[in-house]
Amino acid sequence: MATYTVTNKYLVDNYAVLQLLTPNEIAVGQSITVAGVDATFNGTYSVYALPQYLFMGVDTEGDLIFDYQIPIENQVLFAKTASDVIRVASSGTIAYNPVCTWITAGNIEDWLGIGTATAADTTFLTQCASAANAFCYRRRQEAGYVDSLTTSPSGDVTLGTIQYGGALYRQRGSIDVFASFSEMGTAPTTGLSPIIKQLLGISRPQVA
Repeated sequence: MATYTVTNKYLVDNYAVLQLLTPNEIAVGQSITVAGVDATFNGTYSVYALPQYLFMGVDTEGDLIFDYQIPIENQVLFAKTASDVIRVASSGTIAYNPVCTWITAGNIEDWLGIGTATAADTTFLTQCASAANAFCYRRRQEAGYVDSLTTSPSGDVTLGTIQYGGALYRQRGSIDVFASFSEMGTAPTTGLSPIIKQLLGISRPQVA
């Protein structure tokens, strides 16, 4: 779980905005928990936007309005029905704990074809599934995709995540390379499989 420090707060037209001290990996549509700000802002919310300018309110059509002459970085905006609050310094935190559950240990087990996995194997398969879910979700987020944490966006993404989890399982007990002073040098370290990149849609960014 990541926890970020709040530096400023304000609320306009039933939308609250908190500015954070540092850059963050919070994504639109994901859940955050606000604590230590005040009774108005504290609680659990779904992120509506991550604006980079001063939020001015909502127009007659319901669209958010910003003052593009006043840039403010690291902001998190969410819906909050309450009286307006002018922008002031604040303390408190935002906790962000995305847990992706696209695949399970059973999916990896089926893909590997080891239906008689031992208890130890099952434990490690569960670790591989957790790692694969977290890694693949993060890589797609970094490429510009906005995905659900609970439902895979498509069959190819599901398969790519399963294949990555299977690759983690097959690397059990191995390492990339030992340090060596041998004249033979060291073995190259390979990156992510091209077919997994293709399935996940991360061969190139979703956005420019």
